[in-house]
Amino acid sequence: MAVYAIGDIQGCYDPLCRLLDELNFDPAADTLWLTGDLVNRGPKSLKTIRFVRELGDSAITVMGNHDLHLLALWAGAIPYDERFESIAKSLNAPDADELFDWLRRRPLAHYDEKLDTLLVHAGTHPLWSVRQTLARAAEVEEVLRDGDFETLLTKMYGNSPGRWSEKLSGYKRLRFIINCLTRMRMITREYKLNFSFSGSPWRARKNQIPWYKADNPATAGTRVVFGHWSQLGLVVLPKLISLDTGCVWGRQLTAVRLDKRSLRVFQVEGQE
Repeated sequence: MAVYAIGDIQGCYDPLCRLLDELNFDPAADTLWLTGDLVNRGPKSLKTIRFVRELGDSAITVMGNHDLHLLALWAGAIPYDERFESIAKSLNAPDADELFDWLRRRPLAHYDEKLDTLLVHAGTHPLWSVRQTLARAAEVEEVLRDGDFETLLTKMYGNSPGRWSEKLSGYKRLRFIINCLTRMRMITREYKLNFSFSGSPWRARKNQIPWYKADNPATAGTRVVFGHWSQLGLVVLPKLISLDTGCVWGRQLTAVRLDKRSLRVFQVEGQE
């Protein structure tokens, strides 16, 4: 059984199909790990969600920030604006409620003990261990699945608080967790989230570092797989795999096989 991680799809259904053909993917035997952002910008968000949902247990996808935007529109938690034009038409689909109810029940983090690999959309806080990352993610998941998810989808927007504290509570705490797992790229050396820069990390200011460059991260020793950062692109290291290779911008859609000691990369051309 093969386990493949695939970077951000963002509604690029046709490149996804080409990549799965390249992998000779067999849903009866293989498993896909998807880094989130199934939707937005690409032309076939609905097809992508339907396809991934139909794969059942053969596909594990974590929640991305664009997935959350779609849910917020669906729930009426935010007003429509032109930024969401590519996904707003999905709201009129006859199976929209069924699809988006499934989407809101996806995890924000996934861990496989056998592979010792953590899957997240954007990253995880340097002070959080794997166990703590899963616990923080579960706090948000519980509200999205069984709580007042409409209010959470309204309150999740904003860049503050910028620093983690166990004393955080309520929607401030949940917002920080969401920002860490679905939006984070750069942090300061004091572990403050910084959303002012989203380009290549090599062009960032001196006091800004990629979240994964923090000293002595609590997840050290565990492999972390993530997407979200197309300007970072493909990074394949023993304990870090970055998979957003800008498919929606016409670059590539990328997969990495995770269950072999020697990691193998597969790519197809992105959205035209």
